[in-house]
Amino acid sequence: MYVTLDEAKKHLQIDPSFTGDDDYIASLIDVAEDSVSKHLDIALEDLLSGGGELPPAIKQAVLLMVGNLYANREPVSYSSMVKVPYTMEYLIGLYKYYYIP
Repeated sequence: MYVTLDEAKKHLQIDPSFTGDDDYIASLIDVAEDSVSKHLDIALEDLLSGGGELPPAIKQAVLLMVGNLYANREPVSYSSMVKVPYTMEYLIGLYKYYYIP
């Protein structure tokens, strides 16, 4: 994992002493990292800096996806949802790899 459980819990505003959802949050981190990598068409390890860190925009995109998956656990909504511009898709788009055959 490139995003730690502690980073995700801080992003989700979950008290560090609450550990009841730790396994679930860790699984969401795995899903989010995999999804971002697939969307970019590049392995996240290929984006690591010399210090072994993801670019801040990619890390934030992973955290945004974790937050969305944690808050919206079902594929339906009973209220009106509006996409917020300049968030995850924008951040990922900065690093998108396009193939030229």
